[in-house]
Amino acid sequence: MLHMAHQESIKFIISQDGTVTEEVMGCSSGACINLTTSLEERLGDLERREYKPEYYQQQTTVTENVTLQSD
Repeated sequence: MLHMAHQESIKFIISQDGTVTEEVMGCSSGACINLTTSLEERLGDLERREYKPEYYQQQTTVTENVTLQSD
């Protein structure tokens, strides 16, 4: 089984009033919530959550079968 490598990252924007906005990149199918839950609990109360289109995409796994022959 071959998994395509992808990079997940979180971008934080801290406003002058102290509001923290986070943006998750490289995730799909709700994996972003698993990635950020513990961070959000430490930052304080979650005011709102907006979902990017990637949230609604299915996670995909690429499987490749390879036959090796030895002579």
